[in-house]
Amino acid sequence: MTSRVAGMTSEREDMEVFDLAELERAHEIVGQAVPPTPAHAWPLLAQRLGADVVVKHENHTPIGAFKVRGGLVYLDRLKRERPNTPGIISATRGNHGQSLAFAAGRHGVPAVIYVPRGNSVEKNRAMRAFGAELVEHGEDFQAAAEEAARHAQFAGLHMVPSFHPDLVLGVATYALELLRAAPDLDVLYVPIGQGSGICGCIMARDLLGRKTEIVGVQSTEAPSYALSFAAGTVVTTETSNTLADGMATRVPVAEALAIIRKGASRIVQVTDDEVAAAVRAYWTDTHNLAEGAGAAPLAAAMQEKAKLAGKRVGLILSGGNIDFELFRKWIGPDITATAQRAMA
Repeated sequence: MTSRVAGMTSEREDMEVFDLAELERAHEIVGQAVPPTPAHAWPLLAQRLGADVVVKHENHTPIGAFKVRGGLVYLDRLKRERPNTPGIISATRGNHGQSLAFAAGRHGVPAVIYVPRGNSVEKNRAMRAFGAELVEHGEDFQAAAEEAARHAQFAGLHMVPSFHPDLVLGVATYALELLRAAPDLDVLYVPIGQGSGICGCIMARDLLGRKTEIVGVQSTEAPSYALSFAAGTVVTTETSNTLADGMATRVPVAEALAIIRKGASRIVQVTDDEVAAAVRAYWTDTHNLAEGAGAAPLAAAMQEKAKLAGKRVGLILSGGNIDFELFRKWIGPDITATAQRAMA
């Protein structure tokens, strides 16, 4: 088994398998800051999909997204094994950075976070509020990540990758909660950004001996993992221009792809319009706010509705950190129409 300590500076090291005892310990670490999130069955969603539906509400964590779990586990190990680390640095579109800022603040470690220009204003504000120093660089996540890696060497900071065994171990704790609360799920839809969430779901399912089919979800505007899944090797894209910024990935992680190809049945691609419809559905059917990536699993389930009749379906609502202007753009037309009908 590869040492996770040795792998801390690179996301290209082989991904080792953790055991159930390690996952339980990670859940204890996460639980010190994050209570178990709800897994609710919503009748209106069940009517919409024609199936039993359970939503795992990772939008109800202290940062409004599942990523907080990975940051807590990563920083816990880092502080125990490298207590003199002067600070951490990473790149993000938002939730990964909030996770690291939140966890670093709990451990008294300075955090520098790189984001692309034009990144979510509200996610940027949240990262600063959690104590991170924010640096804007480049036109997309990949450019920001490459510059963060260069600055890490210059400044002597610890570079936290976007995919790492400890991050996967941390976020797998939400799958542990879900698959114990709903052990009879037939299929589980999971969004894919850099891959930690779906890899955590696959590994937790296997450790618990569940038979749940796991389906990845990507944007048609950022389909790098879907293309790679089909090709059997890493395929990069030139752009990732989706409004669902949590899925805006151009360059897949080889280790994540290997786990996904082995443990997921397929990857469904959804359009931004389909994601918008799912954001509206979450709002009208559950009164929960979903960001684009968080709504993508529902969008995929809606696309595959004909396949789901009579099944028990799990949806990962991975986060609710959507900018107000985008929320208004996606939700506004439905709200206006509803108000007009009510006044008629």
